[in-house]
Amino acid sequence: MSLRILVTGASGFIGSALTGALANDGHFVRAASRKPPVLTNVLGSEWAALPDLEREVDWAPLLNGIDIVIHLAAIAHRTHIDSGQYARANRVATAHLLRACAQRGIKRLIFMSSIGAQTGSAADHVVTEKDEPWPITAYDRAKLAAEEEVRHSGVPFTILRPVIVYGPGAKANIAMMMRIAALPLPLPFGAFKNRRSLLSIDNLVQAVMFCLENPDTINRTFIVCDPEPITLAEMIGTLREASGRPRNLVPIPPVAVRALVFAAGRRWLWDRIGRDLVASSADLQSVGWCPRVQTKDGLRAMVQVAKPLPQASRL
Repeated sequence: MSLRILVTGASGFIGSALTGALANDGHFVRAASRKPPVLTNVLGSEWAALPDLEREVDWAPLLNGIDIVIHLAAIAHRTHIDSGQYARANRVATAHLLRACAQRGIKRLIFMSSIGAQTGSAADHVVTEKDEPWPITAYDRAKLAAEEEVRHSGVPFTILRPVIVYGPGAKANIAMMMRIAALPLPLPFGAFKNRRSLLSIDNLVQAVMFCLENPDTINRTFIVCDPEPITLAEMIGTLREASGRPRNLVPIPPVAVRALVFAAGRRWLWDRIGRDLVASSADLQSVGWCPRVQTKDGLRAMVQVAKPLPQASRL
């Protein structure tokens, strides 16, 4: 069934992939963003300017004639930003959107949250939706608060908590891994056995499409991740091999690398490269979602699209 869907944050990494997939699947997409996305020339879609979420937004024009809202827009992790800005753009703006959705009888809102609303950058167990949420950063606390707004709005909803998403054009942590893999020297990660759950952009788009079609996902919250976690050594090695280079990973004891990272004042970096963060998408799979992309295959595909690897820069 063709739906009329508003996607906020349509020009971002996730939004660009999702809006194109929705339009290609026969849905009408109103792509709302601060700047026009690539989608503007796709048949059955239109671009709408998204106002500054830190200010009062009149959502009525964006919701006119819409069945479903997929809310991606948010202020992401940034330096030199206060927690009030996260709260205004990520919680308050979401609350205002929900009130407008309730007034207009929107059939469902799919809210893109984050694994950070569930846990920090590392965990000593497999993370599931049953765990008590423990957000660490102001961004993640604002995401969790926005989730609560969604649950209490009266609007039918689905909340998705993706782990780190990778794919062509990914930024932040994935871009950092790409830069590390691009360094033209041996890397000291051969002995790293810590595991991380990642999420292919293709799997995330597929998860959203699945939720649109499956009533069993209504009024539920789901972690979304690839089927199996991957070690840091496997991640870096796969990126290097996919670019046609040797793995060249030296088995330095992780404790020695940890000491260097701490000495450099980058303790936050150790949580991301030296510790586990394994999540489970068993709840979403239990209602029928079946992720198609395995992490190593997805990483190889990302490198093939992105060649050549970015030049190394300081971390």
